[in-house]
Amino acid sequence: MTKIVVGAVILVVAVQLFALTQLERDVVIAVTGAALACALIAVRTRMAHEDAPPDDGVSDDAAAAIQRWLARTETLISWSESSRADWDRRLRPMLARQFELASGRRKAKDARAFQATGQMVFGDALWPWVDPENISRTGAAELGPGRRTLDEILRRLERL
Repeated sequence: MTKIVVGAVILVVAVQLFALTQLERDVVIAVTGAALACALIAVRTRMAHEDAPPDDGVSDDAAAAIQRWLARTETLISWSESSRADWDRRLRPMLARQFELASGRRKAKDARAFQATGQMVFGDALWPWVDPENISRTGAAELGPGRRTLDEILRRLERL
């Protein structure tokens, strides 16, 4: 910014000196006015560019994170609505792990307490879809529980 201001002052002074050597007052005023107008336009343009918010890539990072989250969510929903084998292979381990973390009950420490807590939190209808021991060997032929069941399981996990 200071370079532009210094350059503008030098330009105006140089134009005035040149106009004074011509010894015509009308030319001095017109040429000095034109040089001053050019200098002010340059300063104004530079200030407008400095006022613009810097593009530091934060919005791009946030947009990319949202896109990744959206793609992951769509994938989880599609797994919940496909076969039971997809549910057992992909969603059940994740849900069981989240349940262990949220409840503080480790299956490896006390399997009965883990089972009882799971039935208490999810009820008889939802616990079979979270229980890591309830894997079907013929799951490819069965339908998964669907989006509503996944949504309800996630709501109950959120309440923990």
